[in-house]
Amino acid sequence: MSHDRILTFAFMEPPFESERTITFFRLLDAALDRDVDVRVFAYEGAVALAFAHQQPHGNAVHGRDSGEEAHPLTKDWIRALQEKAKARKIGFEWINCGLCVDERGVNDVIDGCGRGGPPDLWRYASEARNTLTIGTR
Repeated sequence: MSHDRILTFAFMEPPFESERTITFFRLLDAALDRDVDVRVFAYEGAVALAFAHQQPHGNAVHGRDSGEEAHPLTKDWIRALQEKAKARKIGFEWINCGLCVDERGVNDVIDGCGRGGPPDLWRYASEARNTLTIGTR
């Protein structure tokens, strides 16, 4: 596989905390639109993005139940990106830092998301055309 068609993203922002997460998912989606293989190394709080037990919630202030609120869950965004990559026949890999997962207790992740460590980020970056790291403040 040509390195010119691989982008690596390292992300550490936890779900639901800032606009960085939405921007991150938009960047991944844009890369897939250009038929670029995407590799994500999630560490620190970002390992919770793929947590399988996320639940939608209502909004009592606005009088809406969970269905009406339609609160987006990051695990569903990841699943949608996986499906888009599969439909376009391009690569989409997601590895969570195992140390970070253990610290946060978010071991159960959606299908297609793996567990690894810093050597995986090194491998991803070494094999990619470019690597973008999006950290916290």
